[in-house]
Amino acid sequence: MAKILLVEDDISLIQGLEYALVKEGFSVETAVNADEGMKIAGSESFDLLLLDVNLPDRSGFELCRELRQQSPVPVIFLTACDEEYNVVRGLDQGGDDYITKPFRINELMSRINAVLRRTAGVREESVIRSGDISLDRRTARLTRKGENLDLTATEIRLVGALMSNQGCVVTREKLMEQLWDREEHYVDSNTLSVYIRRLREKLEEDAGNPRYIETVRGLGYRWQ
Repeated sequence: MAKILLVEDDISLIQGLEYALVKEGFSVETAVNADEGMKIAGSESFDLLLLDVNLPDRSGFELCRELRQQSPVPVIFLTACDEEYNVVRGLDQGGDDYITKPFRINELMSRINAVLRRTAGVREESVIRSGDISLDRRTARLTRKGENLDLTATEIRLVGALMSNQGCVVTREKLMEQLWDREEHYVDSNTLSVYIRRLREKLEEDAGNPRYIETVRGLGYRWQ
């Protein structure tokens, strides 16, 4: 079941769209302004966003730009203006499609399904699961048994490098390359060991007898 976030300030339109989307088998969350939409999008994972362009606190274009900094989730803009400038602006801000009000529900459903088909591969690759651990690389969130774990950005990169190579040994050298951040702060062997220890403390029920991160002596680590 695809999960959709609808950000729209017209309550009657929200009610109509939510009813139609649920009827078509989608899970729906709603927000009436950009701030509320940003808060919800930052706390949950969605497969698609429907953003009204003219929101009361700021435009849907601005909201899309902010969301694009943390997630590649597809966006369809809803707007009463079909001028070419606005269409181009919406697409330039990271939107995937654009539909003009008033629109037919069938047309909206077709556009939603088309965008979801185009982005299906990206969505599948962005979520890695292993037992009761799930990593969503779009939102940089790791959950265990459905509960969010509080990890730093570096820890997320580290667990992502291990989980994406499940069952295979990842050398210490490769992991240090992965952790070398954009400011080129060098990560040495001792620092890597500290990160591994901290990650185990957060992930493992018994850090002294790790279930997930196995040490392969002389080589590196393996996600089991």
